[in-house]
Amino acid sequence: MELKDNRVLVVGAGKSGLAVARFLAGKGSAVTLTDTREPEKFGSQLDKLAEAGVTLFLGGYPGEIGKFDLVVMSPGVPLNIPAVTGAGEAGIPVIGELELAYRFSRAPIIAITGTNGKTTTTTLVGEIFRDAGYRVLVAGNIGIPLVEEVEAYGPRDIIVAEVSSFQLETVDQFRPRVGIILNLTPDHLDRHKDMEGYAAAKGNISKNQRKGDFLVLNFDDDLTRGMRGQGQGSVIFFSRRHTLKEGVFVHNQNIKAVHAGESRQVASTEDLKIPGLHNVENALAAVAAGLVMGVPETSMAATLGRFAGVAHRLEFVAEIDGVRYINDSKGTNPDASIKAVEAYRNPLVIIAGGKNKDNDFSQFTSVAAEKARAMVVLGQCADEMAGAAERAGIKNILRAQSFGDAVLLARSAARPGDVVLLSPACASWDMFNNFEERGDLFKKIVREFAGL
Repeated sequence: MELKDNRVLVVGAGKSGLAVARFLAGKGSAVTLTDTREPEKFGSQLDKLAEAGVTLFLGGYPGEIGKFDLVVMSPGVPLNIPAVTGAGEAGIPVIGELELAYRFSRAPIIAITGTNGKTTTTTLVGEIFRDAGYRVLVAGNIGIPLVEEVEAYGPRDIIVAEVSSFQLETVDQFRPRVGIILNLTPDHLDRHKDMEGYAAAKGNISKNQRKGDFLVLNFDDDLTRGMRGQGQGSVIFFSRRHTLKEGVFVHNQNIKAVHAGESRQVASTEDLKIPGLHNVENALAAVAAGLVMGVPETSMAATLGRFAGVAHRLEFVAEIDGVRYINDSKGTNPDASIKAVEAYRNPLVIIAGGKNKDNDFSQFTSVAAEKARAMVVLGQCADEMAGAAERAGIKNILRAQSFGDAVLLARSAARPGDVVLLSPACASWDMFNNFEERGDLFKKIVREFAGL
């Protein structure tokens, strides 16, 4: 992709947009970085970009879109803004950071998407390949933007990328060697409008795959099972509930893999450190990726027996007076939080609420009602969450005025043997910049309780 002297508009000055602007400036492009936020919102963080020759257009979007050769979108910016529609009318290509990074990649890419489990599975796949002796980059929607490091990895290395529906909306040539779709449940419907639009974005992960590529799909999920026709890659199913003629599945509490006429026993599900049935599914998907890329089952078994999960996803924080505190701030939709609730047998004090993404909380609160000693509700949708909890039969519903107040209320309600579970079923944007910030504050407060 020739970028030298190209006039490129980068839309969105978040982490992804900043990385793209730096990358393009380094390639000799004439870069304009735009964001609707006013300059004072950024402090001095854009100074180095300006020094590198990047033009900053803040507080709105440029009106003269036709003067640009390329538009690169940040994933958090919707595609219906005038800058994008104007580019389309002018015949200017619109891509995202994921597509841009792919154009400069030389290493095989394993891309993981789905509504829930992406970060855990991405991290686990990275560990599987590191333990097998590969030089691995784990990036994308997890941690660092892919474009920051993609050129440092070659054909003998592996890139493991977590990719979101927002990133997949703007792909053109993106083609992973292995694409994984873990599951599909309602999420981001405020952006995608309906499940059909959401599934279509996720399906873009495989649209350019050719023979020799692989698409890993969840056989137990009706929507993902039907996505096998998107590209030309070979489909590998995984299943926690069914015995498969070919694929990766659970049989007699063992993870079994059948591929290319060969059957292999990989590991016992009882050896997995990460809790919950949903994490068995994540492990199956990770094994499928290792299987098709030739990782020995003994190596995968060793990784599975050691991998303890990721921050903000069923993360143990502390035990205080017989009560365990669990940070599941990454539970940003009802289905994710249902899986978190189902991972525990103990009575729960659940902290839930935040910014709703056009989701219905009734199923989440119905599942929670079976175990909830109390539910603490907070944030923009506190009334909505409380109403769903009341209809589900949860008797002890506590309303918090702030996040700190929510953790204090949860502590007061908990009894020895209980679990205090932060799993909001909502986005964090009403009170925090992201779910990490929310989870970090929860951990800080809990550790102060414990005197740590």
